[in-house]
Amino acid sequence: RIARRIGRPTVLIPTDEEAAVLIAEHQEQLADGGKFLFPRVERDLPRRLASKQGLHELCVEHGVASPAAAFPESYADIEEFAASARFPVVAKNREAFTRRKQPAVNGTTKIATPEGLLELARDWGEQPGVILQEYLPREQAEDWIVHAYFDADSTPLALFTGVKVRSWPPHAGMTANAYVVDNPELADLAARFIKQIGFTGVIDLDLRFDRRDGQYKLLDFNPRMGAQFRLFESESGIDVVRAMHLDLTGRAVPEGEQRAGHRYVVENIDLPALIAYRRSGYTTPHAPARATGTELAWLATDDLRPLFTMLARFVGPGARHLHQLWRTNRRGGGTARTTPE
Repeated sequence: RIARRIGRPTVLIPTDEEAAVLIAEHQEQLADGGKFLFPRVERDLPRRLASKQGLHELCVEHGVASPAAAFPESYADIEEFAASARFPVVAKNREAFTRRKQPAVNGTTKIATPEGLLELARDWGEQPGVILQEYLPREQAEDWIVHAYFDADSTPLALFTGVKVRSWPPHAGMTANAYVVDNPELADLAARFIKQIGFTGVIDLDLRFDRRDGQYKLLDFNPRMGAQFRLFESESGIDVVRAMHLDLTGRAVPEGEQRAGHRYVVENIDLPALIAYRRSGYTTPHAPARATGTELAWLATDDLRPLFTMLARFVGPGARHLHQLWRTNRRGGGTARTTPE
């Protein structure tokens, strides 16, 4: 219906994992007659990348570092894991669509003790759809971001790297404050992995640099546009969405260096995150001392409606969010992130 209403070829841009999977698994119908333009990719690859288990297996297969993980199939498996694992651990919903229909945890959840894990797991059913992952200590780690667009040959036409300074909930949630920081090693790692798996399209990667062994460990592979994609723009004015649009419509993507030092701030969550991080004494060594510019998530002087909408919606959900965090912390001894993984 949308294709008929628009009446000409239209670029499809997935904004969550489910949309990326949907497009990949219905490529022929969506491309029929030139209705929609999108990167063609191996049919099952986005679903595998969006799956925590599938991503971990791909990392092992291609020699990319990732946190140690377990994939329990029963409560007995969880009991066995709890008896031998080193705590704290992290629990995540295993599959993209399951997190919408029957989430086991309300986002990424840090669990401090075996007893906390066993108590939470009682609500996960006979087949718990979770991944239990090694926790990388915040005191010995840094959170990094990669946003990029890869063409039909899995060659990057736009590739950006940045460091996450603060998140909310602290150290386990969505980006609250981040900077564009040049990191050639990380850019090369991401480009090689994408080439190996043959992915095409926009990516949003979350990695944690583990100072204990000097490795970047891939936490999340989002085969779609990221929420903070506007932080990353080249000096020629190209971000990942513009790169994708230009490429799919047969035009050249201008080259240009990324805007190093540019900052991204999510107004409604960065203040509480700032307070929490100052109390903990945590700092990010690679964050620039001064921003070269700031990209705000909600406020735009030419259109104030998103800001007012955010404020109106923040009060009720914010209270429920804090209540859920309190319940999870009380039961599992951890901190939950209620944004999608």
